[in-house]
Amino acid sequence: MSMQAPAIPSGTDPTPARSAPGAGRHHSEQVSLPPAVDAPREVYATPALKEISWYADGPEGTRPLVLLHSINAAPSVFEMKPLFEHYRAERRVFAPDLPGFGFSDRSDRPYSPALYAEAITAFLTDVVKAPADVVAFSLSAELAARACLAAPDRFATLALLSPTGFSNRRLPSGDVGKALHRVFTLPGLGPGLYSLLTRRGGIRFFLRQSFVGEPPDELIDYAYATSHQPGAMHAPYRFLSGQLFTRNAVDTLYAKLALPVLVVYDKDANVTFDRLPELLESHANWRATKVEPTLGVPQWERPTRTIAALNEFWRSAGSGTAA
Repeated sequence: MSMQAPAIPSGTDPTPARSAPGAGRHHSEQVSLPPAVDAPREVYATPALKEISWYADGPEGTRPLVLLHSINAAPSVFEMKPLFEHYRAERRVFAPDLPGFGFSDRSDRPYSPALYAEAITAFLTDVVKAPADVVAFSLSAELAARACLAAPDRFATLALLSPTGFSNRRLPSGDVGKALHRVFTLPGLGPGLYSLLTRRGGIRFFLRQSFVGEPPDELIDYAYATSHQPGAMHAPYRFLSGQLFTRNAVDTLYAKLALPVLVVYDKDANVTFDRLPELLESHANWRATKVEPTLGVPQWERPTRTIAALNEFWRSAGSGTAA
């Protein structure tokens, strides 16, 4: 894929809260979207990728750390806030809004694993500009792995928090996914379904599946706000129809990675790790740390143990990034 299009920086956005770009609404209600983290925010764009919003903070000249939020019905950089807040004191931390989410472009376009991998590669190449330690959450693990295979020199290490792609269950075929997407985008049906999923009660219900304890109210509040922006449903429709997952991700993506990789996991309400043991046994560059008890969001529920696992991984990988 070509990543030669020039960046179009807009500079730091001084606006404390505004609606994200993109066309169309799924609600009559319009909710103000505050920054996901208290840090400078800028916008990067190419003609192909459109606007990608990103936050950065921390001392210049340190090995960069890039945090990638998940993909679901209401994801955001806020999911990575505990790690951003911790590491900004000791190293340069970047956290982009992936296409279709946050302050990035949310227009109606064919979101795909290839598009996300291209966006991650472009961001690392044109914004970060140095090999980075990348931490990817949930489905973004597959997308980061795809990007790493396309541009391995942009990655120093890769850490995956409760990653998808290790389950034995089969994904729907491409034709089934396209059919589901057509159903989701039917007038009335799709917006109604998305509205149900992104009500505060619905968000709380799904987050409770991913927390041993009660999910934080601030996480629910931000998920609600980010899911009530113009165009907020377009990327989630692709997710809900299964089109953003990679079939047989272990063999097509994960097993091909040559850099140091860490998996932080325990139990997860949405995925299993059936194939993780075989990968650990056959690939010396892979390691795993169980952070328990957690149900899929270790960086929020057990941040101290998650940070300790990351630091130990970077030390053992010889990246020299841990304090």
